[in-house]
Amino acid sequence: MLDIPTNKKKPNPTDVHIGARIKLRRHVVGLSQEKLADALGITFQQVQKYEKGTNRVGGSRLQSIASTLGCPVAYFFDENPAADQVHSDCSSETSLMSLLAQPDMMKMVRTFARIKDGNARKQIIGVASIVAGAVVAEHA
Repeated sequence: MLDIPTNKKKPNPTDVHIGARIKLRRHVVGLSQEKLADALGITFQQVQKYEKGTNRVGGSRLQSIASTLGCPVAYFFDENPAADQVHSDCSSETSLMSLLAQPDMMKMVRTFARIKDGNARKQIIGVASIVAGAVVAEHA
């Protein structure tokens, strides 16, 4: 039997990073992949491919995405680990950005941001810390 090599190319780390930033910003503004796709005149599958980094986002499309999501184009390049490291494995990265990309976390952040009372915020943080099994450190 012939062993034919598959030519499956790994996504470029910068494309993966930009995709993750698109996903994060989309969650922050509360937009579904379908709604973003409709605004851009593309399919939601294309948005999925952008967010995974499997399809590269062109400059004009990135500008449209930034406009739709209400942020500057530079936002998508912020905190890019690939810019500082030659070999970056973005899929295993556990950063604040990847944590915030989770829908439940964004819901929690949006809800917490609406709480204006500073004491209530501290109490919620205390309760969350206890539930998570963390030790609450008092700050002056």
